[in-house]
Amino acid sequence: MDKQKIAAYGDELYEAWVACRPVRPLLEREPEITIEDAYQIQERFVARRVQAGERIIGKKIGATSKPVQDFLGVYQPDFGMLTSGMVFQEGATIDLSRLIQPKAEAELAFVLKEDLKGPGITAMDVIRATDYVLPCFEIVDSRIVDWQIKIQDTVADNASCGVYVLGKTKGDPRKLDITLAGMVLEKNGELFSTGVGAAVQGSPANAVAWLANTLGALGIPFKAGEVILSGSQSALVPVVDGDELVCTVGGLGSCRVKFSGRSAA
Repeated sequence: MDKQKIAAYGDELYEAWVACRPVRPLLEREPEITIEDAYQIQERFVARRVQAGERIIGKKIGATSKPVQDFLGVYQPDFGMLTSGMVFQEGATIDLSRLIQPKAEAELAFVLKEDLKGPGITAMDVIRATDYVLPCFEIVDSRIVDWQIKIQDTVADNASCGVYVLGKTKGDPRKLDITLAGMVLEKNGELFSTGVGAAVQGSPANAVAWLANTLGALGIPFKAGEVILSGSQSALVPVVDGDELVCTVGGLGSCRVKFSGRSAA
């Protein structure tokens, strides 16, 4: 795909994000679009957000667990960039009017104390470079109409990033078994789903290592202080006005978030 089209699609996704309105699937309009094209479109989309005053403060891994892959029809991991305008803290109430068609997923966030640059990064390297882990929610949101996405669409759309919520309880991944630690997700006080770290590429640390190596091959390092979202351990949860979600990780703690208002779609 030529540079002019890449820029045009990146701008379109940025404008869809600003206006909170979905667009037609890119793959529907460009059947020959490649994964590489899609990541270049993502780069343009994120660059527009940075130009508007945000900062890149981390990365996210998407489509790592079977429930999410089955829902999306996407069967390989992807990645996106986290910006300073996406982050909320434990107990926040998120205004749904800033989102188009949000769905929540519960996962672990890694906060790094050291730089990491692949290739050659292992799960143990990730553990050593991590300051602490947190329970968190990612609220994914697609700028593609009705979530009609293939891998190229979600990649171009910054891996369907919406916003994310970080819990307050910090865990040491050298002491907490993040692979076997169970996760319970409750919606409005009722059990919604259960999960375990091993559902994410065998371990959340494996998923983070995969991303470090994938980005390292592109010359992009992880930096100390960055937040890395390791991928959902739950099924995707639709959210509407008044909903409250709590995810609890065994041996670590919980993260709570509320929602108000009405989403755009």
